[in-house]
Amino acid sequence: QVQLVESGGDSVEAGGSLRLSCTASGYTNSMAWFRQVPGKEREGVAAIRTDSGSPFYAASVQGRFTISEVNARNTVFLQMTRLKPEDTAVYYCAAGLHGERMLDSKGYNYWGRGTQVTVSS
Repeated sequence: QVQLVESGGDSVEAGGSLRLSCTASGYTNSMAWFRQVPGKEREGVAAIRTDSGSPFYAASVQGRFTISEVNARNTVFLQMTRLKPEDTAVYYCAAGLHGERMLDSKGYNYWGRGTQVTVSS
């Protein structure tokens, strides 16, 4: 069982930046960030294969968000820039991919509790 601890959520104005972090208690093959707003499905934002460092992004955040990792610390970061009000959500860290699709929430075994990101206009 891998435990995930997220941090970094905050309230910012549109155009601002935030960095989220997630630390896993053990090794995982992939780590990812998802987000969810009330009444909507959990949406994949970014993911990374921990061995190769290959990133994957949702189209809605491509060019604005960057996912990176520090392997030795089992930690992944999500650098978010040019934030928009529509980025407002609870952001969840996920790990332990057992499927093929990096941004499919059904493919992950482990989840953090989430951290709130609020972007005001």
